[in-house]
Amino acid sequence: MQKQHSASMHHKLSGNCDGVPKENSPFINSAENDKNNYDGTNMALFEEEMDRHPMVSSLLDKLANYTNLSQGAQEHEEADEEEGTKKKTVKSPQMGTFMGVYLPCLQNILGVILFLRLTWIVGTAGILESLAIVGLCCSCTMLTAISMSAIATNGVVPAGGSYYMISRSLGPDLFLLGLCFHYRNWGVLLCPLTAIFTAERKEDQLNALLNNMRIYGTICLSLMAVVVFVGVKYVNKLALVFLACVILSIISIYAGVIKSGFDPPDFPVCMLGNRTLQNLQFDKCLKTEIINNNTVSTQLWRLFCDGPELSSTCNEYFVNNNLTLIQGIPGLASGVISENMWSVYGPLGMLVENKRLPSVGGIDPAKDIYLPYVVNDISTFFTLLVGIYFPSVTGIMAGSNRSGDLKDAQKSIPIGTILAIATTSFIYVSGVILFGACIEGVLLRDKFGDSVKGNLVIGTLSWPSPWVIVIGSFFSCCGAGLQSLTGAPRLLQAIARDGIVPFLQVFGHGKANGEPTWALLLTAGICEIGILIASLDAVAPILSMFFLMCYMFVNLACAVQTLLRTPNWRPRFKYYHWTLSFLGMSLCLSIMFISSWYYAIIAMGIAGCIYKYIEYRGAEKEWGDGIRGLSLNAARYALIRLEEAPPHTKNWRPQLLVLLNLDSDLGVKHPRLLSLTTQLKAGKGLTIVGNVLQGTYLSHEAEAKKAEQNIKSMMATERTKGFCHVVVSSNLRDGISHLIQSAGLGGMKHNTVLVGWPGTWKQSEDPQSWRNFIEIVRETTAAHQAMLVAKNVDSFPTCQDRLGEGTIDVWWVVHDGGMLMLLPFLLRQHKVWGMCKMRIFTVAQMDDNSIQMKKDLQMFLYHLRLDAEVEVVEMHDNDISAFTYEKTLVMEQRSQMLKQMHLSRTEREREVKFNTLLILCSAQLIHDKNTTAHTTMNNKEEAGPDRVHMTWTKDKLSTERNRNREPNANVAVRDLFNMKPNQSNVRRMHTAVKLNEVVVNKSQGAHLVLLNMPGPPRNRGGDENYMEFLEVLLEGLNRVLMVRGGGREVITIYS
Repeated sequence: MQKQHSASMHHKLSGNCDGVPKENSPFINSAENDKNNYDGTNMALFEEEMDRHPMVSSLLDKLANYTNLSQGAQEHEEADEEEGTKKKTVKSPQMGTFMGVYLPCLQNILGVILFLRLTWIVGTAGILESLAIVGLCCSCTMLTAISMSAIATNGVVPAGGSYYMISRSLGPDLFLLGLCFHYRNWGVLLCPLTAIFTAERKEDQLNALLNNMRIYGTICLSLMAVVVFVGVKYVNKLALVFLACVILSIISIYAGVIKSGFDPPDFPVCMLGNRTLQNLQFDKCLKTEIINNNTVSTQLWRLFCDGPELSSTCNEYFVNNNLTLIQGIPGLASGVISENMWSVYGPLGMLVENKRLPSVGGIDPAKDIYLPYVVNDISTFFTLLVGIYFPSVTGIMAGSNRSGDLKDAQKSIPIGTILAIATTSFIYVSGVILFGACIEGVLLRDKFGDSVKGNLVIGTLSWPSPWVIVIGSFFSCCGAGLQSLTGAPRLLQAIARDGIVPFLQVFGHGKANGEPTWALLLTAGICEIGILIASLDAVAPILSMFFLMCYMFVNLACAVQTLLRTPNWRPRFKYYHWTLSFLGMSLCLSIMFISSWYYAIIAMGIAGCIYKYIEYRGAEKEWGDGIRGLSLNAARYALIRLEEAPPHTKNWRPQLLVLLNLDSDLGVKHPRLLSLTTQLKAGKGLTIVGNVLQGTYLSHEAEAKKAEQNIKSMMATERTKGFCHVVVSSNLRDGISHLIQSAGLGGMKHNTVLVGWPGTWKQSEDPQSWRNFIEIVRETTAAHQAMLVAKNVDSFPTCQDRLGEGTIDVWWVVHDGGMLMLLPFLLRQHKVWGMCKMRIFTVAQMDDNSIQMKKDLQMFLYHLRLDAEVEVVEMHDNDISAFTYEKTLVMEQRSQMLKQMHLSRTEREREVKFNTLLILCSAQLIHDKNTTAHTTMNNKEEAGPDRVHMTWTKDKLSTERNRNREPNANVAVRDLFNMKPNQSNVRRMHTAVKLNEVVVNKSQGAHLVLLNMPGPPRNRGGDENYMEFLEVLLEGLNRVLMVRGGGREVITIYS
């Protein structure tokens, strides 16, 4: 029963269908299990909340029974609804620090470079610079391990801990780190496979051998992939055997070094002058030898001469210099350590020489590089050696990857990882010193052992037999390869199951027991690419870049979390500091460019591409990561800075509050308003999309969330970047007012309100709709905010449309801060309006100089750096036409009729009240007649000052109701037909009519018309007339954007 409970508990922690752990609850999301668990009266006060807030005892019980999935075959055996797999019980983890962290880290860190490249690095860089290389790289990994320990001990880490830790610390935007981890893991496999069969020569001699290596490597990779596919448990069983072989190999090296102090091995190296010879094609280090009393040439003679005859023409250097046999491993007591202290770097093709030996001639060694000399196969320098050596100190996260197998991951991971790094650092440092003290320099620089018939130098040094090193290195490589081929597919599967990168989701599936089959195939394919490269030196720098990027982000995550001091950052590992993390991050970045600056740029470019892809196409995830916290802190700092002073005119841009209307299904009525917002903003500045629902929040909470979801969906469709704010208010007027006043935060508040023109205001029975519009105009003016009103917004272009050649016409009637000039410029930055030209019309009165106005306006636009055509339109003071009088009269009559209709509605309401009162009175009279206490009741009514004696009859009520109705109605109708228009309204209507005639004449074919929006009257009694003026002003125009400035300059001629 307990196992089933634990399994179900883990399923809840495991998360949703995409395999992501549910981290939005503090410990466990246990709502479903706790619904019916309460039975008792001690906590009756909380019984109604038990379905959402479980008892502490229940929470602790589930936390105690919680267990991680193990790393092996049962790692992903969880309930997957899509695949229909059945949940299996999981055994409790049993591994401690030594077996679970220390030994796996040791096995992954100690690899092929120790056996095949460390001697060459010591010979090339010298002991001192080799110690610098080892110290630099080991310091980098130690600092990274400290940062990783802090992250690993900051809460429960599920199985596959390294990816989980970093992704949750840095967030989905830096999810590329997980892919770096994947490439890092398959890279560890590449090195063993290309190194097991290493027999690298000069290019002209290697083609056949490299092809054989590729064939053998492919066969070996296939076998290991089959083993991993069959079952990871076999890999885990062999891990101890592989590790034991590695440890025995290292012990045999130390034993051989000690033995060399008193009994060095016989390991001769043939030297011609001071040059090292390849002895692959000869057995004796002699020019000639005596056989049967005859002097005959040797195999070595034939390599330097035209023929076997002693009279043959030979190489000049061969003739002038003697052959010498020196001991390749003279031992500890030889004093060779002093000669190996300093570096011997050189270009490609440089001869490996011993400067202590005499040499005659050979001034131009370039022509001798094709003779059987040992030469540099690559150009050597310090930074190159750093890149080649760095993969040998990696593998520090092998323990954290096994976090699901550990008894106490928070205790084991820091101790085991740091001890493993300390142990391997000691091995590498001691190896550098001992190799430099025991082995001759020319043999150290002989990368492939050509001077000793291709034998491993370390194998010859070791005791009791070179086969210990051969077998140990082989199993070391196979072990590291199998571990990487096991871990990398699971890492890729975890990445795919997180659902961040859509095209990787196919690799989240596998066998019924969770084995990542598809991820294994992809990993094996990538490994095959490395095998086909068949060069350890070419692969190692590439791997170093991915390792270093991973470690850099680990340090960054720890530093960010430490500096932010988030409440959840409480690591049990206390020996960390943000300065150490920054130092580790700086070391990683420095080593990247030190080892290979072009590989570093390529790796960072790949990471950047992955980042942008995830940002553009990836799923949204909220993991409570440090980058999110850093963004919040940066936003807080920026908001405080913005609050200090208003933005300068040069920095002014429209920060929009878009007021949307929703239909009965809570869908957006006018999505083109969002299209206009996108075209106007182009992702820059602040955009708040607001809406008001009428009612109370408690009763309309679900509707508010649905409305917000619909608005966000439409914003995503229209590519409007901004925020959504849905307010529930008792009435629309107050809700809109609250939005205008309080939307935004600090310095990031809107300065412009964008609304659609209420086109159906005349047909609306409720005048509150257009009154709300006028109140919005008044409130934005009072708040010193600009306002944009779009007429016929449904005819505006979408973001996918491309308007052809046309014009954006600006009618500049009054100066409002220059916003009319700025808006067309912003619109033309978008590809929808990019082909449109800008025209500016201004209105001249009778006493204005039109020619001078045009010149001044052109100069003004020149200083504003705006390209536009300028035209001055003259409006003469004509007499007010009869049409204007008639239109004004109709407007005022309509206004008066609306008032009468409102009064009539009030009369009808009063009539309903009177009828109700009549019914009540009749019922009271009947009741009084049938009551024996009638007299007493009457007395009480007369005595009570608050009682009314009801003596109404039906006739009396009708007479009283109709007494004032008919005369008032007749007077109202008579006044309506005899009224004269107000002269102020006539003048306003005249302006609207004349200006409309001019605008329609000049701009009816324009793609968009922008003009100044007049303000509402100060007297609220003329609000309906104001709407009529605007209607006349916009008549006959299709796309119109009325602009009302906020009272400040928004554009300047100064730089």
